[in-house]
Amino acid sequence: MTVLHLADEGEAADLAAFLARLLHYDRGAAVRLQAAGTALAVFGRPPSFEVLAIRAVRLAKPYENGLDVTLDVTVSAGELLESVDEAAATAVVPAAVTGPPWAGVLPPRGGWLPVPGLPAPDELLAMVGAGVTEFRSRTQELEPERRTRAELDRIGREIWSRTVGDTRLPVRAVHAAQSLGFLRATEDLALLSSGAWLRLRTPYGSIAVRRAGLGALDVSVR
Repeated sequence: MTVLHLADEGEAADLAAFLARLLHYDRGAAVRLQAAGTALAVFGRPPSFEVLAIRAVRLAKPYENGLDVTLDVTVSAGELLESVDEAAATAVVPAAVTGPPWAGVLPPRGGWLPVPGLPAPDELLAMVGAGVTEFRSRTQELEPERRTRAELDRIGREIWSRTVGDTRLPVRAVHAAQSLGFLRATEDLALLSSGAWLRLRTPYGSIAVRRAGLGALDVSVR
């Protein structure tokens, strides 16, 4: 049994909240865990947004039972959530699962450069709010016979595929950040790029998206 000793109760609570939000969008969600030393990265992919969500977690000490250098495993998000003990600030790593395709395609670890043009947080939140309002308005106006899943998805793709300001970041990445609790009233936001990847970084987590889509060939597989 591999036990993760989190830095404090707050880290445990934040990890649990992140996992719960992923499970809200996918009850069978998996997460990929990567760690070295006292830093843990938790990767998830909420299917509604077509992005990668990354939550960094601070550890109080390396792992027990010999895993004191690195950890890289894909596990059930639900089982990991059940193992989180907020009072003790620990979590037990569940048994590995066969990872979904996205788990083998992660953003690069380095080479990130700042991208100008990211609007302020309040503007980003307003943009998401406007998108939600537009989606509801347009779908409510549909005749009953046209209110199909395909038509709803088409409207959603049109709205959330729009780009943010003068950047190439799709609005769906901002929507994902807001829905997962990453986007709050803070000025400490950054847009970064590395290769074909864009990353919206906040103090609470990051959203990464491939400009060419996750199916492109120039991927970083680990």
